[in-house]
Amino acid sequence: MSCILHIETSTSACSVAVSEDGQNVFTKEDLNGPSHAVLLGVFVDEALSFADSHAMPINAVAVSCGPGSYTGLRIGVSMAKGICYGRNISLIGLPTLKVQCVPVLLYHDELPEDALLCPMIDARRMEVYAAIYDRALKPVRDIAADIIDENSYTEFLDQHPVYFFGDGAEKCKGKITHPNAHFIDDIHPLAKMMFPLAEKAMAEKDFKDVAYFEPFYLKEFVASQPKKLL
Repeated sequence: MSCILHIETSTSACSVAVSEDGQNVFTKEDLNGPSHAVLLGVFVDEALSFADSHAMPINAVAVSCGPGSYTGLRIGVSMAKGICYGRNISLIGLPTLKVQCVPVLLYHDELPEDALLCPMIDARRMEVYAAIYDRALKPVRDIAADIIDENSYTEFLDQHPVYFFGDGAEKCKGKITHPNAHFIDDIHPLAKMMFPLAEKAMAEKDFKDVAYFEPFYLKEFVASQPKKLL
């Protein structure tokens, strides 16, 4: 038996879930953020209280580890590490772009067998963080920061139907017009979608070092100079 607390803060959405034996039993989410600094602690307290009150000992914390928002990732990973320290439990780190793929695989039966999945996270302007996976979530192309133009992903689109989704995909619709390009709306990386990947990590004992684990930022954070008021 396994009981896992899931934390997802890589984009503007903030969400927490608890799963037991591969079934979600608790979920809290806010899609109107970013509100991680305000809501994450509240959501986690409610999730832990729910688990404790139902005699469900948490075995591990799974956190979405990037790429994504620098601030959101730091908040989520810091919270996950703190719980693991305090409760002496294991830490699981899940790639955010794979988490985005889960609802597409679970709820879109129309995908052809040779379909490729391209989850996208908005990285401002015409840049996205993206990867390409097959339907077994095996990487076809590794995670990268892509500047989107009319020729983006043509080497894959010429051979396969490619499904684009995530908060970075919307701005790509006007650029990626290949007939094999398909867009799926309203896909977010959410804690309630993390359980299949987290259960697999538990079974394989694929745990992270709580002391040294860091989020996968992909690009270094660069602080901008504040504007002068006068």
